[in-house]
Amino acid sequence: MEPVIIVLIILVVLVFIALIKTIQVIPQASAAIVERFGRYTRTLNAGLNIVVPFIDTIRNRIDLREQVVPFPPQPVITQDNLVVNIDTVIYYQVTDARAATYEVASYIQAIEQLTVTTLRNIIGGMDLERTLTSREEINAALRGVLDEATGKWGIRVNRVELKAIEPPTSIQDSMEKQMRADRDKRAAILQAEGVRQSEILRAEGEKQSQILRAEGEAKAAALRAEGEAQAVRTVFEAIHAGDPDQKLLSYQYLQMLPKIAEGDANKLWIVPSEIGDALKGLSGAVGNFGSNLGGNGAPGGTVPAQERREKPSID
Repeated sequence: MEPVIIVLIILVVLVFIALIKTIQVIPQASAAIVERFGRYTRTLNAGLNIVVPFIDTIRNRIDLREQVVPFPPQPVITQDNLVVNIDTVIYYQVTDARAATYEVASYIQAIEQLTVTTLRNIIGGMDLERTLTSREEINAALRGVLDEATGKWGIRVNRVELKAIEPPTSIQDSMEKQMRADRDKRAAILQAEGVRQSEILRAEGEKQSQILRAEGEAKAAALRAEGEAQAVRTVFEAIHAGDPDQKLLSYQYLQMLPKIAEGDANKLWIVPSEIGDALKGLSGAVGNFGSNLGGNGAPGGTVPAQERREKPSID
């Protein structure tokens, strides 16, 4: 009975192993290459798959998700014979598991070497300044070459990024000095522009102030002249309304003579010829006034006591 039990145990183990090899579970976003007697048979997709045990074998399991591969810095010579170290990062995705397995031995190594050679060809046609300022151009050219070459490998290059471009230390020092000089130059220009703008604004302010002051003085002078003209018109109208005689005008003329003589600059005073007529008119007015006063101080009769008190006699 013991040999029979051993045989049954062996059969159970073989059946268990056969079941394990028959049922293949492929994870999501993955693929598996199946070979039968060393020849490609089919590609297993995600999910539960059945294969023939001991006949079909799983050659390779491939991740179909997008992969990110950073490459170490590569020395590259520019057109002006300067060595720069460039770090690159490749974003790729396997689109055909069969081609990625059979068309190239190691697609990672192939992509790395293709990236290095393509990068040297692109940078070799640029000088250092253009290399530092043309990352987008370099990325586009590198991606185009890689996408064309890796298409037959079942690889799609989605993006190519340059992590860093490091020129030699001496060039970096020179660039820093140049950048510092440019910053100082821009600062001096900005300061000069600020001073110039400040002077312009100050001059504009003074100009506007003078214009406003002149306008104010002109308006004030106009208002004064208008007031004086109105005063003259009022006086003139009052004089004409009162109808003054020659005696009153002569008296007013004599009152104005002291005002005419006022001032330190009036060293010489010229008496006009009209003053004689004024004096004659004034003396005649005074004489008539005295002759009209009687013994009682009233013309042709007596003045009431109240009037005598209010109007004293003139000697």
